Amino acid sequence: MNTDAVNQSQFVTLNGSSAPVLSRLSYVGTEPFAVNIAFRTERGRWVEWTFARDLLVQGLQEPTGLGDVRVRPDLATDDDILILEIESPDGYALVEIEREDVERFIDTAAQVVPIGSESDHFDVDAFIDEITNV
Repeated sequence: MNTDAVNQSQFVTLNGSSAPVLSRLSYVGTEPFAVNIAFRTERGRWVEWTFARDLLVQGLQEPTGLGDVRVRPDLATDDDILILEIESPDGYALVEIEREDVERFIDTAAQVVPIGSESDHFDVDAFIDEITNV
C-alpha cells in the first residue's frame, strides 16, 4: 500500500433510526493508535469522534471500552452487526455497523501500520512539541 491513510464510507443505523446515516471510518499512519469515525449531519457537516483502534479490534470479539466509546458485537440479535456506543455531555448514540465493513477497515489499516507495532510508528517528540506549543 502506498498511502499512510485509510478511509472507508458506509451507511450505518444511528439510534435505531429507519433511515441509515452516512459514516466514514478513517485511519492515518501518523496517528497509529487512533481511528476516527464521522457521521454526516442533515446540513452536510460531519460530526467526528476519535478513539483507540484497539477498541474496534477487541470489540469484534467481546465488549470493550469503559469511557465515552464502547464497542461490542451484537451477539443478542445479529452476529453480522457491531455496536458502537458513543456518549458525551451532549448526548448518547448507538451505532450499528456491518461487522464485515469494520473487519475490512481494520485489515486495510493494518497494512498501513500492523497491529501491535503502533509504538514503532508514533513520533513521541512531535507529540510533545504539539502539546507544549499550545
